[in-house]
Amino acid sequence: MPITKCRVCGSNLGNESLLQYRNMPKAAQFMPGLEDLAKEKGVDLDVYQCSGCGLIQLNSEPVPYFREVVRASSFSDEMRGFRLNQFRDFVKTYHLGQKKFLEVGCGRGEYLSLLKETGLDAFGVEYSQTAVDFCKKSGLKAVQGFIDRPDYLVENGPFDGFGIFSFLEHLPKPNSVLKGIANNLRKDAVGIVEVPNFDMIREKKLFSEFIVDHLFYFTKDTLHLTLSMNGFDVLDIQEVWHKYILSAVVRKRSRVTISEFIVTQQHLSRELNDFINQFPEKQVAVWGASHQALAILSLAGIGEKIRYVVDSAVFKQGKYTPATHIPIVAPDKLNKDPVKAVIVMAASYTDEVAGIVKERYGNRMTVAILRDGGLENLNYCI
Repeated sequence: MPITKCRVCGSNLGNESLLQYRNMPKAAQFMPGLEDLAKEKGVDLDVYQCSGCGLIQLNSEPVPYFREVVRASSFSDEMRGFRLNQFRDFVKTYHLGQKKFLEVGCGRGEYLSLLKETGLDAFGVEYSQTAVDFCKKSGLKAVQGFIDRPDYLVENGPFDGFGIFSFLEHLPKPNSVLKGIANNLRKDAVGIVEVPNFDMIREKKLFSEFIVDHLFYFTKDTLHLTLSMNGFDVLDIQEVWHKYILSAVVRKRSRVTISEFIVTQQHLSRELNDFINQFPEKQVAVWGASHQALAILSLAGIGEKIRYVVDSAVFKQGKYTPATHIPIVAPDKLNKDPVKAVIVMAASYTDEVAGIVKERYGNRMTVAILRDGGLENLNYCI
């Protein structure tokens, strides 16, 4: 069945394709023999653009051998030199010497041997057992497997770096693969992700670059988006190898640490309680019923100590604060039912509200102002 949703973002591919190719070769690695010719025929190839993320892609199923990496049996001298320089620069830049590096889809070890040559402790994972056996006979570290889900674990992990070279565009579930790669990496691990460069294909009108094996045709923008969606910060994307390849350097995204929020909350809670406890019971009011003030009333545990909350918004008056159930009243309540102190929690309106309190209520109450740095006691009656 044709695919109708983007395999990356899930948006609709739409009903109208960008291109329709008929009688295309059914797979790059299928060469019919004489005995096959009577039944062998081409296939249709339809190219779509996702309506959401913009990624160019086919709506067809992957080729049967999509899990296996098939590369040319040998490199030209130019390619070998390019890859060695690329890998050496990468190892030097990110201080990866002797560290564990995983090549995802290592084939028969064509790149794995070069990665090892740069000083990396290089490992490979490959679906084809025959290719894995070839790697091992060549003195390379490789295991049979295929990362197809976020919780997939590769032997010998976690790894400090990784590479996936011209393989991602073959895979029908790129999100699962990328999340699975991230799951096998150490904190702050870096990697290289390479795909064919559709920016260049489009620029040069290379219509023959479309092939059933390649489900995706990445531009810099769509590659960046795909990697960002799946747990990686993109450090750089370059066009390499005569612009045929997009080469992205990425870092595993770290989980944000916001424990300092708890420290700030606890500090403010102590300040508020110390201030309120200076006054007789229920003799402190709060000015401000914004969402920030409502959260502070609850998180600081002062709800039962506050007499009422003043707010100028008429639609809030006559209601109660959520969670703490304090009456919300109009400003004239300070005249009708005065208190000893007011804590102003009015965010960007704080200074304006403090001025209003001074003007309207003279020297009858103590005022404290809640600012970003904590509670500011004005230390005088206004």
